[in-house]
Amino acid sequence: MSMSFESYMKDMVQPMRDDLTRIGVKELRTPEEVVENLENAKGTALLVVNSVCGCAAGQCRPGVARALEGEIKPDHLFTVFAGQDKEATAKAREYISGYPPSSPSIALFKDGELVHFIQRHQIEDRSAEMIANDLKGAFQEFCAK
Repeated sequence: MSMSFESYMKDMVQPMRDDLTRIGVKELRTPEEVVENLENAKGTALLVVNSVCGCAAGQCRPGVARALEGEIKPDHLFTVFAGQDKEATAKAREYISGYPPSSPSIALFKDGELVHFIQRHQIEDRSAEMIANDLKGAFQEFCAK
């Protein structure tokens, strides 16, 4: 029995999705889910644009996980998967104005306004610990009650 390419990719990508969903990050798979969740996210919301690249695996996802271990964190945690859920990712990027499309990337919103953004080039050259510290600083500034 042969496996389709889509099925193969789905199986290959699932652990990359699980890295975030198992720590409580909600996946947004359709443009409608993106609109429904981002439009109604009162307070602070983290949006991780996930991807299959090495820097997503080595720095981005582990950095997000470490940052979320802290006491202060956003009210809402979301992710879209670039290259996999293309329409959802395109819709999510509409909320990240002023920056070119970047994956992986990490956006922090407060009451619907983008207040902190980490682009791919700021992920590639930094360790997971540095990304976690960057996010913890942003959480302290924007998420502290």
